[in-house]
Amino acid sequence: MTTDSDAGFDPAAVLEQIDAATEHLLRTAARFTDADVRAPSLLPNWSRGHVLTHLARNADGGRHLLVWARTGVETPEYPSVAAREEQIETGAGRGANALVADLRDSAAQFAAEYRWMTTAAWNRTVRWTRGQERPAARAADSRLCEVLVHHVDLDAGYTPAQWPADFVHAMLGRVVASFSARADAPAMRLHATATDTWYDISTTRPAPVIHGPESSLLAWLMGRSQGADLTVQDGATLPEPPFLY
Repeated sequence: MTTDSDAGFDPAAVLEQIDAATEHLLRTAARFTDADVRAPSLLPNWSRGHVLTHLARNADGGRHLLVWARTGVETPEYPSVAAREEQIETGAGRGANALVADLRDSAAQFAAEYRWMTTAAWNRTVRWTRGQERPAARAADSRLCEVLVHHVDLDAGYTPAQWPADFVHAMLGRVVASFSARADAPAMRLHATATDTWYDISTTRPAPVIHGPESSLLAWLMGRSQGADLTVQDGATLPEPPFLY
């Protein structure tokens, strides 16, 4: 997933967040047996092996974009969407040890390339496989999001409540902006109770008011929660956000 980001990108700080999230993910994955990686993830039709393979190939794809930005030589994220899907299917059936080793090695290679980046390179525009053109800095934001969100998808004890607060706050703003630009997003007013922050989505028409912690609001909007811990004002029914990620 690629998202627009706030100004003030700090490469070192984001890499520190990526490294911490990756280490936590690897600790979770290291506990898996071969039977565990065959078990379903929270994503439809994907096993844990699919999720782990996707995360490894995502690290490769992100590294390719950084190489493109640093060298100026076009280096596609993936050959195509179909090739990306084939890579995931092909790799998903491996044993737990192979999956974890791949995840660790690909993450290390991404981090190594990341450290070669310059300010000019981070600002250079590159193109994702689905055609989005963004500054290369978005590859850093995207990698952090991939690691944190798909860690939840492994269904192995890591939950949205464990997402770092700064990631949740920034990502909630981006998700709200994304939904606000979509015609299929239901109107709603979101109230993050702990920070007393309000977010509006398509409120040119009547909108239910939804209260809850920022992490719960984000998890629900991203399809990682049914929203059981959210409260809808006046007893209204919780809307159904369209698929985002």
